[in-house]
Amino acid sequence: MRPARPGVVAVLVSASLLALGAAPAGGPPAKPLPERMADTGGGRQLITAVAPRTGSTTGTVTWWDRRGGRWVKAGSAPARFGAKGLVEGAARRQGTNTTPTGLYGLPYAFGIAPAPRGTAYPYRPVRQDSWWCQDNGSRSYNRWTEPRPADCAAAEAEHLITYGTQYAHALVVGFNYDRPVRGRGAGIFLHVNGRGATAGCVSVPAGAMRRILAWADPAARPHLAIGTSGGATAITRY
Repeated sequence: MRPARPGVVAVLVSASLLALGAAPAGGPPAKPLPERMADTGGGRQLITAVAPRTGSTTGTVTWWDRRGGRWVKAGSAPARFGAKGLVEGAARRQGTNTTPTGLYGLPYAFGIAPAPRGTAYPYRPVRQDSWWCQDNGSRSYNRWTEPRPADCAAAEAEHLITYGTQYAHALVVGFNYDRPVRGRGAGIFLHVNGRGATAGCVSVPAGAMRRILAWADPAARPHLAIGTSGGATAITRY
């Protein structure tokens, strides 16, 4: 393939920057990302997870506070996504190693390690008999169970305590959670980085996960928005 002409490269870079909200040179400051989104969940806190494109496995997580009628950046960190990239949440299929795009609630936090100092979010400790059921035939599909129920096969569930690095600290993402659709997917979390891309979750470095948990305020009703910088799964659509 021939290299793109310099002018074409400049146009592509400019388009990408504009999609992410960077202001053109000499132009007015761009609005913060949450102010350009269709919905932020109605709370005073928001986490955004943005990948450059649907085939990406890396991107950025940023957490925001709403103060004085404006969204203010509280922190950010590099992020990892599914090994097969991202896909529209409503079209996702279980076992595809894709991260679902969309806007989701964050029901509660959990972890093998104790809650970080300052954590106010509901925090569930992982025990030896803690499992997350992903068995489509189980009544406990896409739910934490203690112990694992008889109708949830061990091969179709995550034994949470065996993921000592990733689940040291985590937040449950409300994807397919309130009214689970069988086959769409289960066990999507915001958690600590493992060795590489995830199986569909969003992950961040351990220090960033601790900061997020110390920052998250249940009274502020934080949500997580996952999307790309542009296209059909642009985060600004959610």
